[in-house]
Amino acid sequence: MATSDEAKRGVGRPPDAELRENRKRQILEAATRVFAKHGFGSAADVQEIADLVGIGKGTVYRYFPSKEELFLATVDHGIRRLKASVDEAVAAIDPADTSPLAPMAVGVRAYLRFFDENPEVTELLIHERAHFRDRAQPTYYVHREANIKPWQDLFRHLIETGVIRNVPVERTLDYVSDMLYGSMFTNYFSGRKTRLSDQSATILDLLFNGLLVERNWDQ
Repeated sequence: MATSDEAKRGVGRPPDAELRENRKRQILEAATRVFAKHGFGSAADVQEIADLVGIGKGTVYRYFPSKEELFLATVDHGIRRLKASVDEAVAAIDPADTSPLAPMAVGVRAYLRFFDENPEVTELLIHERAHFRDRAQPTYYVHREANIKPWQDLFRHLIETGVIRNVPVERTLDYVSDMLYGSMFTNYFSGRKTRLSDQSATILDLLFNGLLVERNWDQ
């Protein structure tokens, strides 16, 4: 027997909150395509985004009151997808894999694979930097700071258990982050045909093993 609320919206239909979230996601996915192609300038038409979703332009503005808010929400959506991809990969590590470095290795591969599969997110980061230079922090770094604690804890654990050198955690994390972020942009701008995910073995080798046969250099 359907409840009165179910009868109003139809049995089996999701609640309004779910409908709104689905519509918002559709708008952001369409906006990703349009902004990645045209940037934030006049060539990026909100009407084109509405047409891709199959809704009116006014509906887009009900969810995002301005084109600027829509663009920034689109960049935010991309970085949330990046985090979700990395988190999902790390969570799926086989419990039988007891390597203390497994989370870092899997996280690096997932990060690089995401940008292989979603080059439009790289474009969004470029356009954000070009059009919103006065923002206190780019979206990527806002998320980095908000989500870095688990990685800080991992590095501290690796130091405490003698797996890696006792280098300040922030210094190490900055190095790893800069290396991945830089690799993503270098590949994108240089037009390398080698996928980022195929380079992960080299990146992890140099990250974990360094260059020196024996550590005989210090700064």
